[in-house]
Amino acid sequence: MSEPQARTNRASPQAAGAVLMVRPAVFYGNPDTAASNAFQTPTRLSTPELTARARRESDSVVAALGDAGVEVCVVDAAPADDTPDALFPNNWISTAPDGTVTLYPLHAPNRRRERRLDIVAALSERFAFSVGRVLDLSGLEAEGQVVEGTGSLVLDHRFRVAYVCRSARSTDAGIAAAAGALGYQPMTFDATDQHGQPIYHTNVMLAIGDAWSVVCLEAIEGENERRQVAVALARERELIVIDRAQMAEFAGNVLELRSRSGAPVLAVSERAWTAYSPAQRSALGRHARPVPVAIPTIEAVGGGGIRCLLAEIFLPRRASANRGAGV
Repeated sequence: MSEPQARTNRASPQAAGAVLMVRPAVFYGNPDTAASNAFQTPTRLSTPELTARARRESDSVVAALGDAGVEVCVVDAAPADDTPDALFPNNWISTAPDGTVTLYPLHAPNRRRERRLDIVAALSERFAFSVGRVLDLSGLEAEGQVVEGTGSLVLDHRFRVAYVCRSARSTDAGIAAAAGALGYQPMTFDATDQHGQPIYHTNVMLAIGDAWSVVCLEAIEGENERRQVAVALARERELIVIDRAQMAEFAGNVLELRSRSGAPVLAVSERAWTAYSPAQRSALGRHARPVPVAIPTIEAVGGGGIRCLLAEIFLPRRASANRGAGV
């Protein structure tokens, strides 16, 4: 792993003031992702019951973040698509302040149906954002290369670094293509859980805020890689180190956002917040207002946390348009 040069870009915000969420039409443990996602837990609950619980939990995140002053743009998953992971949109879409919308290649074939150009259109037509261009990287799937959005790429917008742990969801060629297209230098590494299984997405072990960063260093294979990641994450930020047990509770899967007043808000699940030590909670609380939300069904059955539910919207506003509440 080569150490990226520090290219500071303070004009690019680290935290978004708006997020895209997809309300699930159906929810169950995706059999096509279970082999690579050790965070998924089998359940005997029926699909209708799981779907009802996931909708309630998703709606609670919408309400909690809205109450904290974050703009939440909600769209509905398409019932006919049978996409149990549609509530994790950050894996297929990301946005940038220059008006770019990027679409990503996904590992599981049944997840590829989640990519919807009507949602991209809704960002402009319904939610009043300006979309300048669509950068579609999904063609990499035909080459067997994937990189699953900001699940794979944890982006440091200040220093233009993309942190990525390699896995079946983040291949070397996919990482290079996405980082190059976005203008970020990749810092790649191998990371495993307590059972030696590769971490499927970087954003379950690493998060970056404006003045803080969280990382599970013990998950990173190789002393040199651990050192380089720690040094890079500590530049101009308070470094908060979690262990593998805390990572398993989604303590690395958090996201800093901005309220309408500009105040920092920390989206975090109740499970993750409870897993932090008092000192870690105090450290995070110094930098952002924590908004803990209970999403136990989504975490256990879907194998993704609260950060996975949120696709940040960095797009500029259209000059004049009406904002809506959903699609």
